[in-house]
Amino acid sequence: MSESSSAGGLTEYIQHHLTHNAGPALGGQFNFDSWAVALALGLVFVLWFGLAARKATPGVPSKGQAFVELVVEFVDGQVRDTFHGDRRSVTPLALTIFMWVVFMNTMDLIPLDLPGLLIKLVGGEAAAHHTYFRAVPTADLNTTLGLSVSVFFILIGHAWSAKGGMGFGKELLTAPFHAHGFMSIVLAPVNLVMNIIEWLVKPISLAMRLFGNMYGGELVFMLIAGLMAGWVTFLPGVIANAAWGIFHILIILLQAFIFMILTVVYIAGARESH
Repeated sequence: MSESSSAGGLTEYIQHHLTHNAGPALGGQFNFDSWAVALALGLVFVLWFGLAARKATPGVPSKGQAFVELVVEFVDGQVRDTFHGDRRSVTPLALTIFMWVVFMNTMDLIPLDLPGLLIKLVGGEAAAHHTYFRAVPTADLNTTLGLSVSVFFILIGHAWSAKGGMGFGKELLTAPFHAHGFMSIVLAPVNLVMNIIEWLVKPISLAMRLFGNMYGGELVFMLIAGLMAGWVTFLPGVIANAAWGIFHILIILLQAFIFMILTVVYIAGARESH
């Protein structure tokens, strides 16, 4: 627990750690910390797996190559079981989503006060007190919405590719309530509204599910840190923090898997006709 938490109370401590390092952008707020961490972790993934692919040998693989191959085979197996079509573009997308989200989620295991401590060592107490930094990009709704909106446009691209522009547009007006003649005209607006809702629910549910779980996990770490402010509750706080950290590893992996598999399921559904 930091000195600020013991001096200003748990509420001030939580508020400080829930504040982004942000600036104005297009009349809103741009969270530089979420953007920078997400970008850095994305580059780490690309460099790591890219170098592993370049150095891959047909003989006995190294431990690093074996790990990368294990992850790739796992993701490809999940895609193969879910998506019954050409996987050449779907598997790389699923792999990128899974590993990137895992990396971003894993930042939740970094001690809350570590960034502040590093800033304090470099710039002093005043700089640490006035500097905000949230290290978990997926605990920021902007990040999860950005990911899900990207998936949304990919879904539209797959639907357009599989059905063509006319076919996709016709499906929006004729499904899920099929009819003929005059009734097809009457039901067209209803079908369009139903399909718009169905399409919009997908990215919103993807974003809210990942954000809610990671934000909740981050908040639990902050509340547990409150136990470590006093001598009496310090040991229970350490035990609770360790237990929640171990359990949170499951949440980190599970949420990344869910985001990945739902993306593949939505792609498969987008390419199918009603």
